Amino acid sequence: MATITSRTAFKDCCLRRLGFPVIEINIDEDQVSDRLDDALQYFREYHFDGVERVYLHHQLTGASLKFTGLSAPTFTIGETLTAQTSGATCKVVSIDGTNVSVSKVSGEFEASEVLTGNTSGYSRSLSPAAFYTPGDIQNKYIQIPDTIIGLIRILPVNSATSGSQNPNNIFDFMYQFRMNDMWNLLSADMIYYTQMKQYLSMLDMLFVGDRSFQYNRKTDKLTIDCNWEETFQPGDYILVECYRILDPNEFTKVYDDMFLKQYSTALIKRQWGENMKKFGGMQLPGGIVMNGQQIYDEAVTEINAIEDQMQLKSELPVDFMVG
Repeated sequence: MATITSRTAFKDCCLRRLGFPVIEINIDEDQVSDRLDDALQYFREYHFDGVERVYLHHQLTGASLKFTGLSAPTFTIGETLTAQTSGATCKVVSIDGTNVSVSKVSGEFEASEVLTGNTSGYSRSLSPAAFYTPGDIQNKYIQIPDTIIGLIRILPVNSATSGSQNPNNIFDFMYQFRMNDMWNLLSADMIYYTQMKQYLSMLDMLFVGDRSFQYNRKTDKLTIDCNWEETFQPGDYILVECYRILDPNEFTKVYDDMFLKQYSTALIKRQWGENMKKFGGMQLPGGIVMNGQQIYDEAVTEINAIEDQMQLKSELPVDFMVG
């Protein structure tokens, strides 16, 4: 039997399992499509082959201010801008034409008000419209792709004791270990090394800890419980460990999954029985009596058995997951 690699072939396979074209399957095309979508959704939610564990990275963006025009001399990078009307402040990160990327935003800016730099002394007024565009840091959330069904943890960007993000830090334990011991693995005591790594990891957990976060699949927003303006800078990266669904249009082998074919067929059969139940007991020419209830009951029994087997053999173990 050829490998099924498309939705059309997948649908035809399920209908043939029910007897088509020898038997007329009394179900609409839209109903078939809906049942296939239901099967795919269940497959992604519970089957270990329906998702993959990945690491998602996102570079944080900062706010942007638009001015009526900037001319030399202009604002300097790193200086603080203060609004003369609202009193709002921010720190200059970069300048691109009339747009200035800023961080450490405090207060709310007003249209056409004048901002003055504390270092350069330069002043310029904001545009009357579309003068302020918030970034991830100001929104205090990160937009997560719809293909992500659950977040496990946020990986630490910096480490208080290991300094893992700065390989040139001479006070880093890993730096000292590599410099003094890694040149000759025979001289390194791996038991001591393992114990020290566990101890340092415990200190990280006690004094820093994993950042707590909130995530809901219906909003696709990741919110980290912290002071965003003080904790992050524009350009910083957030790295999260998560589960991502497998898109069958990209990974076409999904359509050939044994469980998915069985489950989709059973769902279509249940819909067929549901459609035929209203004709229950009707006698056709030749003495044939229609019995949609039997088709429906058989499908419900098959669905329950398939789901039970899937939970026993193919469901992922319980994991701490937000979403």
